[in-house]
Amino acid sequence: MVSPNQIPVHSASVVTRKTGEEYVLVPVTGNIADMDSIYTLNSTGAFIWEQIDGKNSLEEIIAKLTEEYETDPETAGKDVLAFIEIMVGIGMVEMKETL
Repeated sequence: MVSPNQIPVHSASVVTRKTGEEYVLVPVTGNIADMDSIYTLNSTGAFIWEQIDGKNSLEEIIAKLTEEYETDPETAGKDVLAFIEIMVGIGMVEMKETL
């Protein structure tokens, strides 16, 4: 289970390409791209993806999303946690504990 004090990091087995305002994520296994599993992020997903830098905790990402989209922390928190749980589930993001 993902908790707000954890820090998400991009998986080493994903290649990210930004085309305009859109992000395309391609999983890679053994130096071979899995072209059947390409993911495209919407603007909210792209914003969250940009915040995943190995330094920002989920709490910090939630605060940044709240500010960027002028929404309440509860809604932003649900969006961030749902996104992260999906990304962890498909192997695009890994979680590390804060020190």
